[in-house]
Amino acid sequence: MPPVTSLTAHVHQRLATALTATLPETADADPLLRRSDRADFQANGILALAKKAKANPRDLATQVVGQVVTGDLIEDIEVSGPGFLNITLTDRAITETLAARAADPADRLGVPLAAHPGTTVIDYAQPNVAKEMHVGHLRSAVIGDAVVRILEFIGESVVRRHHIGDWGTQFGMLIQYLDEHPHELDRKAAGDAAETGEEAMSNLNRLYKAARTHFDSDEEFKTRARRRVVDLQAGDPHTLAVWQRFVDESKVYFFSVFEKLDMEIRDADIVGESGYNDMLDETCRLLEESGVAVRSEGALCVFFDDVKGPDGNPVPLIVKKSDGGYGYAATDLSAIRNRVFDLKADTLLYVVDARQSLHFKMVFETARRAGWLNGDTKAQQLAFGTVLGKDGKPFKTREGETVRLVDLLDEAIDRATTVVREKAAKMGLSEEEIVENGRFVGVGAVKYADLSTSAVRDYKFDLDQMVSLNGDTSVYLQYAYARIQSILRKAGDARPVAHPELALAPAERALGLHLDQFGELLLDVAAGYEPHKLAAYLYQLASHLTTFYDQCQVLSDANPPEVVENRLFLVDLTARTLHRGMALLGIRTPERL
Repeated sequence: MPPVTSLTAHVHQRLATALTATLPETADADPLLRRSDRADFQANGILALAKKAKANPRDLATQVVGQVVTGDLIEDIEVSGPGFLNITLTDRAITETLAARAADPADRLGVPLAAHPGTTVIDYAQPNVAKEMHVGHLRSAVIGDAVVRILEFIGESVVRRHHIGDWGTQFGMLIQYLDEHPHELDRKAAGDAAETGEEAMSNLNRLYKAARTHFDSDEEFKTRARRRVVDLQAGDPHTLAVWQRFVDESKVYFFSVFEKLDMEIRDADIVGESGYNDMLDETCRLLEESGVAVRSEGALCVFFDDVKGPDGNPVPLIVKKSDGGYGYAATDLSAIRNRVFDLKADTLLYVVDARQSLHFKMVFETARRAGWLNGDTKAQQLAFGTVLGKDGKPFKTREGETVRLVDLLDEAIDRATTVVREKAAKMGLSEEEIVENGRFVGVGAVKYADLSTSAVRDYKFDLDQMVSLNGDTSVYLQYAYARIQSILRKAGDARPVAHPELALAPAERALGLHLDQFGELLLDVAAGYEPHKLAAYLYQLASHLTTFYDQCQVLSDANPPEVVENRLFLVDLTARTLHRGMALLGIRTPERL
């Protein structure tokens, strides 16, 4: 079936047609339609048009009202104030539109696809080989995963890229240290099937700390480690084999953490720094030959008029160091070439910490100067803020160390399981359901707290609030969904059926109008890469549902059968919308909670 045109779009078209009929010279004028607490919608565009036409806005509004076709869609339209239009829809139009959404055989709820879908390469979830993931890795993974889901749902072709840190000086240090201290990893053989992801990383993390201590205190070892970097870049078989071991064991760990986060990370999508190693020399040559990069004190640099240091001197983007080594810029620029010319991307999206904004600003500008980014291809950093503790400072352990991501998730799951267990007896949940729901609620709480905050803002990590049944939390939304499922189970022979002939109570109208906005909301979220808007929509939906429960009893012998069916229809569509919206945020909705 074709996508369902929203009520907003229908009303907008009726008003635009009336505006053109009243003032033919204002074709394509925007009536500036929005939801209102005075009616279903309010149109404010006539004030600006009246000023342009040198007309009295209230008189013009009255003329426009006379041109509006009402009947099937619009119950009432009146002029308010200096020239606003207050519009009330018919109950039939609301119910019929919702019924069309519910009947979507693809279970898309009538949500349209993007008008001009393209190909987006999204760079997110970028852990480092041989290092444990910490709370700082949370936002890139969670935000990136939600954006991927939303873009794919509206029809965009999405290529996932996990640009893991798997190359550079630290690996020369690690490989050299392991060669000189082979017993350090003898506790468990590499690739041992019994070794968990966390055990593998714990081993590597311990090795990394020992190697770093040795590197910082022993100049001769430092020299040997740097020579080993050259061996790695030159493709020495033994060095590459040890490096591959580090990468493979780290991936076991990465997959275990992402599985705990309830995220799909595919091995083919992991293309780290090493994946662009063969392109670095050519990238530098192209930049230098085109004059985009120049030699400065032996290094290959790109300069910018608006990037200067505290001393007022230009701060360049260093593509190649004076010692011949390549920096992050060379790798990032090579990745752009690959993503534009090989993957045929229209959009490059980088979900990266806001503290790297200057680096990416310079990288993108360099790529534009080189002609790799142009009017057909855009690059954007989806910068995100910092996770803070309750004290408003960067989230740390009591010892002042960065919080490990697995510890944070485990605590969230434990807290959530306690909350679920308190309700378990009333719901008749089995131990298996308690454990599963505890995981869904705990991980969902962490994700939602992140996603309900605009990416650019910092937010406080407060588990007590996150797992609360009250307020703007994922648990509140999950509970709303589970409550509907409970009602549907208790409905007996009654089934959700739309009855457009019925009048709607105020709470039913408010719920229905909000449900109808889902499709337009998703297109807006996708266009701006703003999952927090979807989270806000779902919270408002659950709030409308709460008001509906308070004012409109669903299952009651006092209600005629058609009223029961219509209310079951409304709550069923609400559950389906909650389920779909939460899934797009990467959050599960348990059937019983």
